[in-house]
Amino acid sequence: RAALDRATVLLSMTKGGKRIDNVWGSGGGQQSVKHLVKEIDMLLKEYLLSGDVLEAERCLQELEVPHFHHELVYEAVVMVLESTGEKTFKMILDLLKSLWKSSVITVDQMKRGYERVYCEIPDINLDVPHSYSVLERFVEECFKAGIIPKPLRDLCPSR
Repeated sequence: RAALDRATVLLSMTKGGKRIDNVWGSGGGQQSVKHLVKEIDMLLKEYLLSGDVLEAERCLQELEVPHFHHELVYEAVVMVLESTGEKTFKMILDLLKSLWKSSVITVDQMKRGYERVYCEIPDINLDVPHSYSVLERFVEECFKAGIIPKPLRDLCPSR
């Protein structure tokens, strides 16, 4: 009852919504998917510019959405497919390896991210002609680095 009374007081205050955000936070599941996708995209682009793995990890954890980490995996792999140089390939590999080793990204989230790429590779290939071969090479490197298990590697589509 005390908690409900306190919530009533907070809500009735002017600018009550802002006060509640300060007390209980507005992160995690409160954010829209569109906003989270944009945040993850910016996080990845900033990482590619700075190369700071720890900063990228911190930013991902601050989003407070461990159930949505598959989006980072998906977007990261798509960035590799769309890139032209080896730099992005290696940097994303390093980022995923770090996030995997620190257990920030779980087995399930890693699997969901890769499976989304596998499902969408025919469409991606329309825009990026060599995406199948790049995906196969990237998946193989991820397997060698211990980021993904053999069954997930074996699901990788090929032309």
